[in-house]
Amino acid sequence: MDPELEAFIPLLAPLDLSDPVTARKQFAERAAAAPAPDTSTMEVEDRTVSADPDVPVRIYRPYGAQGAVVWLHGGGGVFGDLDTEHPWAARIADLSGAVVISVGYRLAPEHPFPAALDDAYAVLDWTAGHADELGIDPARIAVGGHSAGANLAAATALRARDEQGPAIRFQLLNQPGLDDRQMTWSARNFTDTPWFNRDQIAAAWRHYLGSRPATPYAAPARAADLSGLPPAYIATAEFDPNRDEDIDYALRLLQAGVSVELHQWPGTFHGSQAILSAEVSQRQNAELAAALRRALAE
Repeated sequence: MDPELEAFIPLLAPLDLSDPVTARKQFAERAAAAPAPDTSTMEVEDRTVSADPDVPVRIYRPYGAQGAVVWLHGGGGVFGDLDTEHPWAARIADLSGAVVISVGYRLAPEHPFPAALDDAYAVLDWTAGHADELGIDPARIAVGGHSAGANLAAATALRARDEQGPAIRFQLLNQPGLDDRQMTWSARNFTDTPWFNRDQIAAAWRHYLGSRPATPYAAPARAADLSGLPPAYIATAEFDPNRDEDIDYALRLLQAGVSVELHQWPGTFHGSQAILSAEVSQRQNAELAAALRRALAE
């Protein structure tokens, strides 16, 4: 474990996903305690995307931005919202220079799959249809997210390919949860990792899937055909149950002819990027934003 990260582990009390309401409250309290991000170099606006039902979004528009990313927060599909994601989304906009459209998608277990995916796809469709209003090039739209949000980004890319929907330039997948089966080496062996462990991931999948069987749109690792998908940046953490399913997905994308940048970060754990004082976290955040900047450049 990276020593700068290891020092914080005693402070990271895990959230109890058997009680989603309390978990959301606790997560919101932690997020509110974080320093407010500097948004002086961008415009920040709350909007509502017309859909069934409507979807709240928060748009971060750096000055001079030409590309955009539909950004989906983490939280196991159970917790997280526009406010808790505010520091992450603002940082990505600032470091990448891209318009960030943060999505307040519906949460499980009250709204199981496919509610969150429907919300994400509706925002992608809205972004492409409002490119002129947003001041972006419709050919430079990415999808991205962290953890459960990266699952939604990958699933949105699959759905857009299958339904011949809006063109996606790039998918930015940070520590995605892609496989409900939890059969990889890391999923079976990392049972007591910091912040997010095997039992929490299993609980999150139960909430997200509800009574439905997992499909490729719920668990993208189940997709048989990964050809024709947008180029991807996939980042993994060494001590993360999701690690091996993410690496497997990257390899399968490559074998399907999709360009992939895969970055495995040693000494890290799921979500440790939030510990901004650690040098490795600073490098992770910078690389994530740099990958998005490169992908959306002319």
